[in-house]
Amino acid sequence: MSKIKVLCVDDSALIRSLISEIINQEPDMEVVATAPDPLVARDLIKRTNPDVLTLDVEMPRMDGLDFLERLMRLRPMPVVMVSSLTERGSEITMRALELGAVDFVTKPQLGIREGMAEYAHAITDKIRAASKARLKVAQPSSNPAPAALRAPLYSSEKLLIVGASTGGTEAIREFLMPLPSDSPAILITQHMPAGFTKSFAARLDSLCRISVREAVHGERVLPGHAYLAPGGEAHLRLVRSGANYVISLDHEAPINRHRPSVDALFESAAISAGKNAIGVLLTGMGKDGAQGLLKMREAGAWTLAQDEASCVVFGMPREAIALGAACEVVPITSMCERALAQLGGNNRQALRV
Repeated sequence: MSKIKVLCVDDSALIRSLISEIINQEPDMEVVATAPDPLVARDLIKRTNPDVLTLDVEMPRMDGLDFLERLMRLRPMPVVMVSSLTERGSEITMRALELGAVDFVTKPQLGIREGMAEYAHAITDKIRAASKARLKVAQPSSNPAPAALRAPLYSSEKLLIVGASTGGTEAIREFLMPLPSDSPAILITQHMPAGFTKSFAARLDSLCRISVREAVHGERVLPGHAYLAPGGEAHLRLVRSGANYVISLDHEAPINRHRPSVDALFESAAISAGKNAIGVLLTGMGKDGAQGLLKMREAGAWTLAQDEASCVVFGMPREAIALGAACEVVPITSMCERALAQLGGNNRQALRV
């Protein structure tokens, strides 16, 4: 079996060395070249024909975003961004994902050698996923918002519960943008490090008719609002307080190596909302969310999984489908419409799988 060929592009010699050391210790991947900037990388891509590119966000001579945009237009290939934990770094990273980057990792800020084990696990997992990912063509930033779908009449107890990982930032955007301003409340867990969900929520809020923000512990869940689990910090769970739904954030141990975990959100929805919830599992690596979606279905919720053809990485939906957790398997382009259609119980038996 041939190794995954990786080209590392970063202006920091230390980061290039660290990434090379991590990757070359793995039996199934190797660094075929490194470059200090995109101009050098351009020639190395032609010579080495890498399977995956790791790309720094902020670099001299040519900005990482400019290079990514040209790359995805002229020679599309899987790219994992290497981002800094800064407000500017997170905003640029969100834009990189819109342009077609598969995923991102954050640079260790302090004690790089000491933090190597955790960093190594993240970057090698994401390179493996990227090597198998389906590339999405970059969309022009001026794309008009899709026409709003019409929400059927539903009780205020109805909820949309969404989970995603690799490729999820764009899938979530595509799911949320057609929602009308009076849609049911939405709770979302997207695997993402601390410091990035605030930029992601702000970006979604600027694009959508609904209000999108990071979830806050103890706040009441309201229609027309989407609540995003704070990245890398806490599990997002749904709880009842009298007649109301309320957000609960807890700092318990990671589940399936993730905090926030999709399973944590889905399982809480099964308990607190039952048949009033619609479960939506989108693109992602691994199996987080599969068991939770099954518990939602067993509790009477209608459940949807994204189909393989429209996923960047099919891992999480595949696991859920294999468990029999999905009532429907749906392309991302139809996911919002199908979720809204089920709020009133339309076509439930005919489409069950």
